[in-house]
Amino acid sequence: MELNGVTELNGARWRKSSRSSGNGGNCVEVADNLPGVVGVRDSKDPAGPALTFTPTAWRAFVSELIPGA
Repeated sequence: MELNGVTELNGARWRKSSRSSGNGGNCVEVADNLPGVVGVRDSKDPAGPALTFTPTAWRAFVSELIPGA
């Protein structure tokens, strides 16, 4: 849902990316349970800003970073 040009991420279920490092730094959380949007945020700043992607754009982004994903 979008409100004043900002995508609402209420109800997002955040999970740590399987590609995040395990040492407490460089952690990315992804929420892909909302229809039509994928949220991405820094796990060290959960109240901070989040990026949003369409599912198609997210798949394209990930496939460029991780060949074969």
